Amino acid sequence: MSDYKKFEEALDWEKFNGVVPVIVQNEEKEVLTLGWVNPNALRLSLETGLMHYYSNSQKRIRMKGEISGNFQYIKGILSDCDNDSLLITVRQKGPACHTGTKSCFNGLYTSTAICAVPDYSLIVLKELEETIMERKNTYQNGSYTCSLFKKGKEEIYKKFGEEAVEVLVSETKEHLEYEIADMLYHLLVLMRYEGIELKSIMAELKRRMK
Repeated sequence: MSDYKKFEEALDWEKFNGVVPVIVQNEEKEVLTLGWVNPNALRLSLETGLMHYYSNSQKRIRMKGEISGNFQYIKGILSDCDNDSLLITVRQKGPACHTGTKSCFNGLYTSTAICAVPDYSLIVLKELEETIMERKNTYQNGSYTCSLFKKGKEEIYKKFGEEAVEVLVSETKEHLEYEIADMLYHLLVLMRYEGIELKSIMAELKRRMK
């Protein structure tokens, strides 16, 4: 099997109905555009070394620069952790945007007030999950997480149950927030013990969004 075929089969084409989104950046890590590729567009891109996109509106594959001459020469390609999107680094000839600008992202809205308070909730949960995974795989003396894994299932389930009860009996908002944090931590430990990943739970929750 060719390297391209292996790469193609590893991607999740079903999530976006036969295409995957592509973020294209230049060698200075500046984002130039966001597009889509289907399997044939990706194959042509890899075979020629020139970016090809799939146009959802025109239902056809187009090579970047086929009319303008503003080609994108591929320098590197990465898939994300879920294999449902791509990050491609290119050497851009001329402007990347059809309007004649360097990038398609030109700051139509520049006010930071639009998203003045970023929500890092899921990032924090993911980082905590990764830390718990690390503690499970590599014992560290003095680590509470490591001690839970060492004691095993009975202790892990017991601690989660205790924290769940603490949530139920909390009398103030501040105390409730504190106990929910404890419960979430112990839940992630329990999930890691059972080999359940956070992304699986997120996928199940997404399926329930009707």
